[in-house]
Amino acid sequence: MSKPIGDMGESARDGAQASLGRAAAADLAARRGHAAAIDDFLIPENDRPDERTRTALGRLVRALIESVEGEISGHAARLLRAQGEAGLAEALEAGNGVAGGLLDSGLLRDAELLRELIARVRQDLLAGGMVAHAHDDPERPSLLNRLAQHPDRLLAHAASAGLVAESRRRGMPDTGPMAQTDLPAELHHKLVWHIAAALRAGVDARAVVLDRALADAAQRSLAAHDEGDRLEAVAMRLAVAIDPLPEELTELMTEALGDRRVALFSALLAHALRIDFPTARELTFDAASGRLWIALRALEFDRTALARLGVALSEADPRRNVENFAEALDTIMAIEPEEARAAIAPLLLPADYRAAIVALEGGAR
Repeated sequence: MSKPIGDMGESARDGAQASLGRAAAADLAARRGHAAAIDDFLIPENDRPDERTRTALGRLVRALIESVEGEISGHAARLLRAQGEAGLAEALEAGNGVAGGLLDSGLLRDAELLRELIARVRQDLLAGGMVAHAHDDPERPSLLNRLAQHPDRLLAHAASAGLVAESRRRGMPDTGPMAQTDLPAELHHKLVWHIAAALRAGVDARAVVLDRALADAAQRSLAAHDEGDRLEAVAMRLAVAIDPLPEELTELMTEALGDRRVALFSALLAHALRIDFPTARELTFDAASGRLWIALRALEFDRTALARLGVALSEADPRRNVENFAEALDTIMAIEPEEARAAIAPLLLPADYRAAIVALEGGAR
């Protein structure tokens, strides 16, 4: 005969509460899983990241988290030891890493952060997948190396910074800590504070001294971050410094892509169209709609230039097909530059304004 409820031991009641807690957690996890599955199912095929992109994105996110986590926990532990809190410092350093918890919590489900990271992954994969095309003159240096020797000091300095930024980005490890996150300042700030909070949650103690140490360490990381060193920011400064004439643009953009300088290609496109870098980068990646070719026709690119760019992109991007592009080339060339400029006119509006229009139109349906 079972015991009356009132006769249950303390350990049994504790076990019952633990079982209820696990059940509640499992229910929440199941709901999150269902929501994620629905979201994934509803993503149009053209917008769905392929497995290569997903894998690279996962590696990048973990590497970013580990880099910032190492900075914050290391400095916070030093601060705690200096204040005689060796136990808290050891507890902070003994954590198993916050990446898993942050990803599971959904704190990184930030549209702006993920949009930037996905674009960065696609940019790096595109550059990595390209075949570097030899110049007609094998002795001729690459575009950035030539510009770094330019007599215009502003242009030479911008090109040298571009070489450094490209080298740093390509040298970033797939796993483990990075020298810097290479994120825009606002997104770097979000990531830093999320990681500081996750480190706090991983220590089984609540103390003002711990919070102060983590906050100081996080602010140190923020102070050391310079978004102007990002590859994308450097590429835009270089495009502005070059400020190519219309008759120079075709050759410069073709050579940038031939040298696998995808960020510079996007920056030159952005500068020529007077749009922001993220919009130009989005055009560069857009394999489905053909907006890139319309944008290039707006800049009066000829058939030869479009063909060279189409082949280069098709070789590097598995979503593109060179035969399909060849079949579409006549249609692309039939678009007059004035028609193309009218078609891309909305892209010339500020990004926030375009986003507000889309949100308003979506809410009105």
